[in-house]
Amino acid sequence: MPVLFIAVGLTLAGSLGGLLLASALLLCSDRVRVRLVPWFVSYAVGTLLGVALLELVPHALEALAPIRVLGTLLAGILLFFILEKLVIWRHCHTEECVAHSAAAPLVLIGDAFHNFVDGAVIGAAVVGSLPLGISTAIAVAAHEIPQELGDFAILLGAGYSRRQALILNIFSGLSAVGGTLVALFALDWIPNLLPYVLSIASASFLYIAMADLMPDLHRSGMDTRAVRQIALVVAGIATVIIFQTVL
Repeated sequence: MPVLFIAVGLTLAGSLGGLLLASALLLCSDRVRVRLVPWFVSYAVGTLLGVALLELVPHALEALAPIRVLGTLLAGILLFFILEKLVIWRHCHTEECVAHSAAAPLVLIGDAFHNFVDGAVIGAAVVGSLPLGISTAIAVAAHEIPQELGDFAILLGAGYSRRQALILNIFSGLSAVGGTLVALFALDWIPNLLPYVLSIASASFLYIAMADLMPDLHRSGMDTRAVRQIALVVAGIATVIIFQTVL
């Protein structure tokens, strides 16, 4: 039972925490928001890469042969590529979104699915260890901030009010709890599944960082100051290392 409460608590902190911070940024002026979003994107890249390569993959390698871990990771990357092609995975991280031309309901469905996967990742990470769960929740929150801002922009552009957009995103974010519960019960039923789930989770984080966030940093309108971008990416990685050392 404590594991269940911890997993759900970290899921809410990661998913809804990122959403609330994104909502707070909506209160800022356009000039401030446009300046800050690339900083969050850069930091999110670091946390996602750090958690995937320094936490999730090593935990999976403790239980599985490298060929199985890397094979599962590769399969996961291909899976998320296919999901992106089906327009249910790709997310926007800027207010001028080029990834989505779809209707707002489809964006919400994709967001709910993404949050469900994030919740499953956090649940599996908590089963691995508490420090791994905390680091994973931080990575989820970091990439949720720019993602939710992009989703807000789509909903506002579709005619929803800020209040309606916030409520819809909260309901979408709650799907993460469902992902956590499914992961916990599945792993309780099939404990040997954990290293495979962690490998898929690492594929998810690597794909988001390298296919979604990094290209955004190169697009026009994003922060072009390379030194700042690198410093924030390193800060994200350092956050993972610090939690890894302290906890």
